[in-house]
Amino acid sequence: MLYAEDGKLVYRFDDHILWIQPWSENAFRIRATKLASMPSEDWALSSKPSTHKAIIDTPAGKEASISNGKIKAVVSQRGKIIIYNSKGKKLLEEYARHRRDPMDPKCSALEIEARELRPILGGDYHLTMRLESLDPKEKIYGMGQYQQPYLNLKGVDLELGHRNSQASVPFALSSLGYGLLWNNPGIGRAVLGTNIMSFEAYSTKVLDYWVVAGDTPAEIEEAYCKVTGHVPMMPEYGLGFWQCKLRYWNQEQLLNVAREYKRRNVPLDVIVIDFFHWKHQGEWSFDPEFWPDPGVVATTDAMVKELKEMKVELMVSIWPTVENLSENYPEMLERGLLIRHDRGLRVAMQCDGDITHFDATNPEARKYIWEKAKKNYYDKGIKVFWLDEAEPEYSIYDFDIYRYQAGSNLQIGNIFPREYARAFYEGMEAEGQKNIVNLLRCAWAGSQKYGALVWSGDIASSWASFRNQLAAGLNMGLAGIPWWTTDIGGFHGGNPADPAFRELFTRWFQWGTFCPVMRLHGDREPKPADQPTAPGGDNEIWSYGEEVYEICKKYIGIREEMRDYTRSLMREAHEKGTPVIRTLFYEFPGDKKSWEIETQYLFGAKYLVAPVLEAEQRNITVYLPAGASWRLWGEEMVRAGGQDVEVACPIETMPVFVRV
Repeated sequence: MLYAEDGKLVYRFDDHILWIQPWSENAFRIRATKLASMPSEDWALSSKPSTHKAIIDTPAGKEASISNGKIKAVVSQRGKIIIYNSKGKKLLEEYARHRRDPMDPKCSALEIEARELRPILGGDYHLTMRLESLDPKEKIYGMGQYQQPYLNLKGVDLELGHRNSQASVPFALSSLGYGLLWNNPGIGRAVLGTNIMSFEAYSTKVLDYWVVAGDTPAEIEEAYCKVTGHVPMMPEYGLGFWQCKLRYWNQEQLLNVAREYKRRNVPLDVIVIDFFHWKHQGEWSFDPEFWPDPGVVATTDAMVKELKEMKVELMVSIWPTVENLSENYPEMLERGLLIRHDRGLRVAMQCDGDITHFDATNPEARKYIWEKAKKNYYDKGIKVFWLDEAEPEYSIYDFDIYRYQAGSNLQIGNIFPREYARAFYEGMEAEGQKNIVNLLRCAWAGSQKYGALVWSGDIASSWASFRNQLAAGLNMGLAGIPWWTTDIGGFHGGNPADPAFRELFTRWFQWGTFCPVMRLHGDREPKPADQPTAPGGDNEIWSYGEEVYEICKKYIGIREEMRDYTRSLMREAHEKGTPVIRTLFYEFPGDKKSWEIETQYLFGAKYLVAPVLEAEQRNITVYLPAGASWRLWGEEMVRAGGQDVEVACPIETMPVFVRV
């Protein structure tokens, strides 16, 4: 049965209900369930911008259709969906192989459903949505952050789940001219195959996705951000250089680093107090034994004041973990503010104690943790928060964080990091702060509207890992997360005295200058033996020898020179959702070769960046996109676009071309 109802096209057969409704210009939201009524959660689709009235046609005994601007969906008498753009080009077609529609050219005895909702214990469904792979040459981008070198994701198999260094943000942008958001925070899987494309949720109540048609990648991206939200405007301190290491273990050590940057006249915007500055996890306060050191300053208030006098903001790391020895544990347990567990002791993981997590999906828990952070950090002048361990990486299958029935931990397993950021965003917003930055290890669709600056997690200090971050950052931007950063030099290991690591660090630092946020971090070797809780070795720019120091100082200067330009990119991201770092095809969609290039990118529309991704490389071939002329930074000669050029890349320089 096909019919129109409240501006949407409805298909119903037996216990299966399908809705196709306009959701912003040129877009549909498509939902299906076997429940008695359609679930009401909107998940990432936080807003429904105005749209023209859809055109719905339901002729008796024939297929039905619904049109909304540049997009049209046709539904057969047996419920199969095909989606077209305004030019009649097929964008998506469900993959169904059965005999229920003998008129379908793909009628088959295989008995495979396009929308399979298989019941599981507890009342949910294991959902699989299957789509035809219409063009083996299709290119797909976005989907979040994965530790692999592929920018084009066609042919890959992706876990829809969060782990340390992995962030599932399931929005796919296709070279065929569509964008698709898998609007389901359940843990699952996406296979973007050359024969079948499929999306799975291992536990859910409804199929829910949003699809938009557009003539350019920018049009698709901007439409997506209209329905999921825009980042706030990046504050001024986000435009410069951030200093961090694992970890500054007391107040005097941190202040001495900031003072040294000041003495050397090297601009510094942010310095970070990382983990274990607390006495017990779940107290969200400084351990007075180390913060403050009773030597130079007497209070953390004075520490923040001295940093602000040097024009340096202080960021502090906050974990969602709650140790059973924490002073707050009994109250949080009594008030139901902690996650539940399916079985056994209430221990989600062991990390310097038996710990669990506060329940970020509970509004009361979000309010509670913000009140603690406000009293102990925000009111002392700390306005920048590093919300670490947000994905709970060790236990995504092991606890029921939504407090419902069996399976619901899988149903909403990917939304935890977004709600964690929300706690701090809403708290700071209530204090009148508008330009809010929350540094997170993970994010889901829509996290950007809560000021999420995502970093790529605890990655290796290696050339292969460096290469992976380039793909990760570009695809995160296309997945709607324009604020993104990485540990310059990688996190795990790396000895500043090792010449080989110095080369990797230098190349990473040069590239970091042209990332949305330029942030130095890492767990360096050798580690001091006389300090508690495993702080890493030195990781300041002067820790790597005089030659590397001079290169780093030069590139921090370049970042400063670009401050006005970088601010303009952040405004674009805030107003339109535009990625700060962009694939070549984003700016040059008509240049076919720009869709092939995976080791170059654009910092905004102006700068073409060619990171040096291999050891001992001193020459590099750069493709200049057609449709513009280009000048190598520091030279006067102008080159035409649409050609490969070979340029030198001595250790002091990473090739950057300026769009003329």
